[in-house]
Amino acid sequence: MDLTTPLTYVKGIGPARAAMLEAKGLLTVEDLLGYAPFRYEDRSNTKTIAQLAPGEMATVIAEVRSVKMSGFKRRSLGMFEARFTDSSRAILAGKWFHGAYLANVLSEGMKLALYGKVEFDSYAGELTMLHPEFELLTGDDEDGEAALHVGRIVPIYEGAGKLTTRIFRTLIHRILGSIEPVEDLLPPFLRARLKFPDRWSAIQNIHFPPPESDLRLLNAFRSQAQYRLIYEEFFWLECGVALKRAKARAIPGIAFELNARVREQIKAMLPFKPTGAQKKVIKEIADDMAAPHPMNRLLQGDVGSGKTIVAAEAAVIAIENGYQVAVLAPTEILATQHSFTFKRIFEKLGYTTLLLTGSFGAREKAHMKKQLAEGEVQVAIGTHALIQKDVEFKNLGLAIIDEQHRFGVLQRLGLAKKGVTPDVLVMTATPIPRTLAMTIYGDLDVSIIDELPPGRKPIVTKHSTADAIEQVLSFMKRQVEEGRQAYVVYPVIEESETQAMKAAQQEYEHLSKEVFPQFSIGLMHGRLGAAEKEEVMQRFKDGQIQILVSTTVIEVGVDVPNASVMIVEQAERFGLAQLHQLRGRVGRGAEQSYCILVTEKMNDTARERIRTLVESTDGFYISEMDLKLRNAGEVFGTKQSGLPTMCLADLRRDAEILEIARLDAMSFIEHPPSDEALRAAVAYIRDHWQRRYALVTVG
Repeated sequence: MDLTTPLTYVKGIGPARAAMLEAKGLLTVEDLLGYAPFRYEDRSNTKTIAQLAPGEMATVIAEVRSVKMSGFKRRSLGMFEARFTDSSRAILAGKWFHGAYLANVLSEGMKLALYGKVEFDSYAGELTMLHPEFELLTGDDEDGEAALHVGRIVPIYEGAGKLTTRIFRTLIHRILGSIEPVEDLLPPFLRARLKFPDRWSAIQNIHFPPPESDLRLLNAFRSQAQYRLIYEEFFWLECGVALKRAKARAIPGIAFELNARVREQIKAMLPFKPTGAQKKVIKEIADDMAAPHPMNRLLQGDVGSGKTIVAAEAAVIAIENGYQVAVLAPTEILATQHSFTFKRIFEKLGYTTLLLTGSFGAREKAHMKKQLAEGEVQVAIGTHALIQKDVEFKNLGLAIIDEQHRFGVLQRLGLAKKGVTPDVLVMTATPIPRTLAMTIYGDLDVSIIDELPPGRKPIVTKHSTADAIEQVLSFMKRQVEEGRQAYVVYPVIEESETQAMKAAQQEYEHLSKEVFPQFSIGLMHGRLGAAEKEEVMQRFKDGQIQILVSTTVIEVGVDVPNASVMIVEQAERFGLAQLHQLRGRVGRGAEQSYCILVTEKMNDTARERIRTLVESTDGFYISEMDLKLRNAGEVFGTKQSGLPTMCLADLRRDAEILEIARLDAMSFIEHPPSDEALRAAVAYIRDHWQRRYALVTVG
């Protein structure tokens, strides 16, 4: 057995367990050794029941003497009680609320390791543990494996299917005892400088910490072994990113000309004077586009900062040089909205725009694809339908990708391959801390629009429950009577517009006929045709519609300065980034604007999202919280591709280690100690890291 051995061939696993492990992204022995515990428990305080004292945390090895269900009428809500005894012949009670399932798990005569807080039940006159952790000890444990689960600092793993933390502990212990020490490929000068343990010791110690280990450090992921493995994970990732970046720099690309004609067209298109931040960013983009290698740039900017106009300026540069532009959005709703926006901007310049999404009929799609292939269209806007194999561009020069965090890395590469080597501009309104941006989008240069147009006031955000909706509507009524306009928005649930459309339709009927017959109310949803949507938005913009009831079709690009109120219904169904986007549809004029988040039932995550929005309008803070509430796989954009996420490193918790590893990796790639060391690093990354991080162009 070695690191590459498939888990199916490991003793105690077999095909059924291997399938459960594969669902976690664990395929080989190396993957399983990289599956780190998420916390640790100190079970070294092992006592007999007679030695226990109230108030202490302790472990006992005991036998089940009796079991019973008691409490409420509904069995599923009852209390499960078990009494335990051991060689001291004393009795300990274990109690579990909602414990009916334990009737099928515990029975008389079973031997267990119990771990929990000891309490004295004065009513029953006995020692008890409430909801103790327990593990069944089988005959095998008598031969020595019981020592893995009690009497020490014990690793706790996240389960997988029917594989419990105890099974993981046993399997990993067997593997560690069956294979040769693993090779340490981290450069020796780094190991010496950072005083790291060797890799094999670190792997052993994260799974089975030595007796003298500090529990607080372990649970903070800052033991020496954990620090080393977190650093190593970031180091190789950052080396891969640096190699990918260097390779991208070496590819010949389009050197766009920035002539007088380009400048004139940009001036003719601009609806207002750009901010200082917009000017700085367009210069960075223009310089990139003029260079003879492909641009790969991330444009970060908060909601309402004017990213779309900057992207349109970049598009003009490409079009005036005789190239086509592709704009890729993650959903049909966003693609449709971009289509409105770019069409309006480019109409006066005489450019042809086209919207291509999955919902068009076969005949329409065929006609559009022909137009694209023959170069009759300058700007193509669409969803992933744009990156299907049968979509061809005559001369693609620039790919603009919106909301990159909702696209897989591989999807981005798919669009880039549509041109010879088109320039790529990635936009996000969910800004992320610069260090993380350099990792997540490590092959991209980062531009930030950190300034809102002058005269904007921060939006006041309030939370209301559904039973107080009348007060919310009264507030909206006063605002409309003062001459303002308002949005009432419903969520699209699981990318299906049907339920949201029905809810919006019902609310539209209710508001227009019963609540506010005196106001002009419009309805907007994804099932309307493109011309109908355009007409509704134009009427809202012209002030003919005072209240617009809509689904999230208005998430981006809508700019109505007179709209000062947004009511978001069922706000608990929205993601944090989406709520922040929606809120950005108001606050675009000189008047004070308001966003009211109306919720029905909330879980803890939804409550945290709503609290974040009420407290802050700062996109960077909101993105920090978004990162906390989502996992790293979603942030890396690899989740959509079914790729595993990081093993031990955590982008948010370990940002400090990431920064150290990033600087070391850049230095190592730029100034390797030897050609041989660099070749070994490239081979290691290609063999070990492509599967996890889609570093598909490395080497």
